[in-house]
Amino acid sequence: MKKILLVEDNEENRYLISFILEKNGYEVIIAENGQTGFEMALGEKPDLILMDIQLPDINGLEVTKKIRTSKINGSIPIIAITSYAMIGDREKALEAGCNGYIEKPINPETFMNELKKFI
Repeated sequence: MKKILLVEDNEENRYLISFILEKNGYEVIIAENGQTGFEMALGEKPDLILMDIQLPDINGLEVTKKIRTSKINGSIPIIAITSYAMIGDREKALEAGCNGYIEKPINPETFMNELKKFI
């Protein structure tokens, strides 16, 4: 079973995304802030990381940069999941080291198709 790390501080978003992923046969591990997400990325070595950008402690882009300069570097796909949808936000996420970008609110009907590109 593939393992996905969800770094998300919003409880409703965590519930919805976890529900969709688990229903599709994935194991979901959750970090509610950036520092925990970084530590779990290194310790758990998930198959995919879903990274919220606006986190209570460390910005998700900074967490992504930390992961990319760590010992696991580019081996794990990181997808930004964010309500930031301004011009240039996608580019900022990709420049930070994200492999993809999904806008919130997520569409439960298309979410898995978007993720399957990276798993």
